[in-house]
Amino acid sequence: MAGLHVRSLLVTGANRGIGLGLVQHFLRMPNPPQWIFAGCRSPKGQRAQELQNLASKHPNVIIIPLEVTNPASIKAAAAKVGEHLGGSGLNLLINNAGIIKPKTLDSETLEDMTEIYTTNTAGPLLMGQAFLPLLKKAAQGSPGSGLSCSKAAIINISSIGGSFSSFFTWDVIQATSYRCSKAALNMLSKCQSLAYREHGVLCVALHPGWVQTDMGSSAGHTPPVTVDDSVQGMLKVLSSLSEKETGTFLDWEGNVIPW
Repeated sequence: MAGLHVRSLLVTGANRGIGLGLVQHFLRMPNPPQWIFAGCRSPKGQRAQELQNLASKHPNVIIIPLEVTNPASIKAAAAKVGEHLGGSGLNLLINNAGIIKPKTLDSETLEDMTEIYTTNTAGPLLMGQAFLPLLKKAAQGSPGSGLSCSKAAIINISSIGGSFSSFFTWDVIQATSYRCSKAALNMLSKCQSLAYREHGVLCVALHPGWVQTDMGSSAGHTPPVTVDDSVQGMLKVLSSLSEKETGTFLDWEGNVIPW
């Protein structure tokens, strides 16, 4: 991970699955970040026990109560992160929190579509807005003129399920609301890349693979990719990103995914 030197980052949905894996792998780096902000809905809940254990052993892991569908919660989280950072900015925002309901097209409802869209698409929008001042501060404090994840970046964890050109696993899981929300997240990532480039912030949509998590296994099938392999691959991709890749849609192995 020679190309990735991050002083501070925030991961949403950090209490399990890919989010927890990201926290664990950042901690294992030769030069781990000074601050790893781990956002999760219920920091004191049973599902956050492993994250709590990590934070008790590593003073640089700060658990942040964060509900990405709640603007007040996001605002409070941004204020808390800003306090910890003092005068410095946030290098990396990883919008990882997401939900899925493995329903057929005929059984989708307005309530499901609204809930999933709010978490998977509106959440990253609001997070980007709230944390932009801290990302801008990090970009301004970094040497050089190019874009990189070591400088300032928003990484939106998307899915190949949001690609119009691929109907990956359609026979296994239709999950129309989820697919729509990720297609919209891909467009949001493109919009963020255009709007935030002038502030020195790189923005990318990243497909982590079909990963062995609670979400990945929700259709009753065992996914082919482990959390460790996915996270290692994604961190390798993050280490190589530059202004050439801002606004793109990539997978955990660095391949370009068709929109």
